[in-house]
Parts: sequence; structure tokens; C-alpha cells
Amino acid sequence: MSESKACTIRTRKFISNRLLERKQFIVDVLHPNRASVPKAELKEKLAKMYKVSDDKCIFLHGFKIAFGGQRSTGFGLIYDSVDAAKKSLAKYLLYREGILTKKQGLNRKSRKERNTKVKKVRGIAKEEVKTGKAVSKKKKG
Repeated sequence: MSESKACTIRTRKFISNRLLERKQFIVDVLHPNRASVPKAELKEKLAKMYKVSDDKCIFLHGFKIAFGGQRSTGFGLIYDSVDAAKKSLAKYLLYREGILTKKQGLNRKSRKERNTKVKKVRGIAKEEVKTGKAVSKKKKG
């Protein structure tokens, strides 16, 4: 790494949260002569600092670059395992990191068409229109 691409990472307010199986801290990054530092590069450096074997257990978010640049501040979490992260971390962060994948739903137009069809019918037929399958009628008695 050349001198112009160097960055310094400092952590503060470090807390070991055993209940959520994670370490949490605020990350200060000093990056002179540089616009910002990619999160992938920060993850590598934090993994070396805290001796973490799996980079997927490190989550960084909420970075703000100080006015004038050269300094960024954000929030970091290091989980003991990926399963522990899945239990307590917000879903959007898991999607962002690629741990969870979004299932592809219907597009907006087909959702609206189905909704208008449902509005036109009543009773059990409404469920048939929603699912696209015939619903068996239960008899009382």
C-alpha cells in the first residue's frame, strides 16, 4: 500500500456484548489524501486487528464523512458466528452483506391486477382468486 492510500483505523466505546454474542464499537477512520475507504478494506483490517477468521461476521454501517474529508466515523459489529448475526441483526443489513437473499416477488402491475380481481368477488371465491387454486368448501354438521 502506498503512502497516499494509507488509512488509520481507531475504535472507541468498545463493548463486548455477550448476550447478543458480539463486540460493538465506533470506528474512526483517518484517510488523508483520499475520498473514502471501501468497507471491504476496513473489514480486512479489522479482521487482522481482532483476529477474526471469517469476514462475514464483521458488519460496518452508518459511516459519515466529516466536513472537509479525511475522517470518517461509523459503527462496527463483530459477531461470534453468522448464525448469531442472523438472530439479532436487522434484515436490511443481512441483505446488504449478501448473507440473506431476497426472493423475487411479483411485479407491481401483476400485484395490482390480482388485487382488482379480488375486489370483484366475495366469500370463498376471493381466496381462490388470491391463490389461483380451488379452495374446498367445508360443510358444517
